[in-house]
Amino acid sequence: MVAAKKRILFIASEMSPYLEETDFSSIVNQLAIKANDSGFEIRCIMPRFGVINERRHRLHEVVRLSGINVSVDNDDYPLQIKVASLPNARLQVYFLENEDFFKRKFIYHDENEKWFDDNDLRTIFFCKGALETVKKFGWPPDIIHCSGWMTGLIPMYLQTAYKKEPVFGNSKLIFTVGQNTFKEKLGAKFLKLANIHASIKDKDLEPYKDTNNTAMFRGGATYADAITFGAEKVDKKLLEEFGKVRGKKVLPFNPDGDLTDYLQLYTDLSAK
Repeated sequence: MVAAKKRILFIASEMSPYLEETDFSSIVNQLAIKANDSGFEIRCIMPRFGVINERRHRLHEVVRLSGINVSVDNDDYPLQIKVASLPNARLQVYFLENEDFFKRKFIYHDENEKWFDDNDLRTIFFCKGALETVKKFGWPPDIIHCSGWMTGLIPMYLQTAYKKEPVFGNSKLIFTVGQNTFKEKLGAKFLKLANIHASIKDKDLEPYKDTNNTAMFRGGATYADAITFGAEKVDKKLLEEFGKVRGKKVLPFNPDGDLTDYLQLYTDLSAK
């Protein structure tokens, strides 16, 4: 009897060639392909920002997955799901789309470099939407690898609101701390809005209390089973806090671009 392939889900706010905000976008691409070639089963999820060219990248709607409504702060937001095949690889990238949050032709700032007031809602919608999409897949991942500050709530949600969901019952979570890319705050309402379920207590939101870029990385790393550093220049406080954590595997940044340690981490965690 052939053993079932271990499954890795990449949830990223950026991934080459679709969106390249930082150097880690190409690492996500390489990791997905390398893990796929190494015998893992791979799926990827990212936001479908309006700057991503639908025609060039051959995105098309997945009708059987669309039609989910994602509830945030008592409002329901429709979620459309599109898919593309990663160039030169036989694996699928799923894009979460919503007219209000992701249709605009900018990412986090408008044409005048003004921070979008609804980046708090967009972040929560994406994190919750990604997990709801996996439930709809009915595809239980052995490993979930989150990268990009916008994925920072996912590890906490998996430890609280989604803890009893069977699809995530055996999932181990890796969170990558990257370079800070914005100086603004997600705002005074962020913690209240992020509390999407009765199982989430105030203390669970404590790592996010500064509501800034560092806080999003801090929260993700706090609740992950393993931590990796995805850039040479990360916030020094985060290096001090998470460079060594008892009971967690930590991968330092490798400037040589060698991804062997990541593959070993996937193998080790999925074997537990």
